[in-house]
Amino acid sequence: MSTLPEEKLPPAFKRIGWSNLSAQFSEQMALAAAPLAAVLLLSAGPAETGWLQMAQTLPFLLLSIPAGLVADRASRLRLMISSEMLRTASLAATLLLMIGGVLNLPLLAVMGFIGAIGTVCYNVAAPALVPAIVPRHQLSDANRWLELARSLAYSGGPAIGGTIVALTGASLAYVAATALSVLAVMLLAGLGDPSRSAPTRRRLLHDLAEGARFLAGHPLLRPILVTAVVFNTSWFVLQAVYVAYAIQNLGLSATGVGVTLGIYGAGMMVGALAAPAIARRIPFGAMIVLGPLGGLAAALVMLATIWTPLGILAGLSFFLFGAGPVLWSIATLTLRQAVTPNAMLGRVSAFVTTATFGARPIGAAVGALVATRFGVEACLAVAGLGFLIQFLVIIVSRVPHLRALPETA
Repeated sequence: MSTLPEEKLPPAFKRIGWSNLSAQFSEQMALAAAPLAAVLLLSAGPAETGWLQMAQTLPFLLLSIPAGLVADRASRLRLMISSEMLRTASLAATLLLMIGGVLNLPLLAVMGFIGAIGTVCYNVAAPALVPAIVPRHQLSDANRWLELARSLAYSGGPAIGGTIVALTGASLAYVAATALSVLAVMLLAGLGDPSRSAPTRRRLLHDLAEGARFLAGHPLLRPILVTAVVFNTSWFVLQAVYVAYAIQNLGLSATGVGVTLGIYGAGMMVGALAAPAIARRIPFGAMIVLGPLGGLAAALVMLATIWTPLGILAGLSFFLFGAGPVLWSIATLTLRQAVTPNAMLGRVSAFVTTATFGARPIGAAVGALVATRFGVEACLAVAGLGFLIQFLVIIVSRVPHLRALPETA
């Protein structure tokens, strides 16, 4: 990974960056408010919040590949705009249901599912759009700024959302999230669509097979994909029960839960800011490995809260979950953009999103089932085992031996 270049990033990318920041902030505030509203307003327990998490992440499993096909055949910018508009509508509908006093757990899950559809399409289209705007030698820098924006959202969104819920209730948190989502749409709407050649007529199955073969056959992308799948499954086994666990076992308030979740974003911010300095000192492959290593260390710290139930340990765990994996996100996204032909980026991104984000509802469902059958502490143990496996997968692959960013395939 390169250091911060003197050449400025294109103005079009800056609009995407600000839109990404607004959308990410909106999403994180809503994701923090939803389980808090479920626990505090609707008396949900660990199992119920686990099923809610599954509903809010299921579109990543079901719809990422169709979104990738659209992204490779149509305007990626228009796809991002329409997707964020859909998420705005779901947030506004949740707010109206809450104000009307008719919100319940099934409706909260349905609105979260609809909003996640927008998030899926946005997340698939954005990585495919960036290489059309940013030169190859600036991709790493552009991705670092996107991850920094995401870090700010992950840091401030849950903390602000949790504080708003604690002080005024969940409705105001949804007001703020809706407003930020509208801002993200407005920023994208003012961006000129980069020129693209007209897509050729091809069969859907052929396009899917082409993207799948490329991803499965690439010696670097394949182990990265497997590692990400196991990481995300384990992460959501933990996420599925964390809010209820923190309130009921660690004695945290809604504000305290928001702060610990916000520390995750702070860790991401520290990692993103430190990325250029770290990249100057270690090889590119080692930068990637720091993500799974940080996840394993974080899982062990969270596991320690079973015997030492302190909020500060939970905060340290979330800091490590943010600081290490953000380096992974920057490096692996840059690698994927560099080695994948542009015409295939939408599909490859879709398969990655399906496999990684799609693992999240599976992890949430596992967390809910394990919590129901064996208790919340067993969920932490299962998550810890998963983080050990994902570290072993990447460490035995060719990825740690990379000295620099490879050439385009």
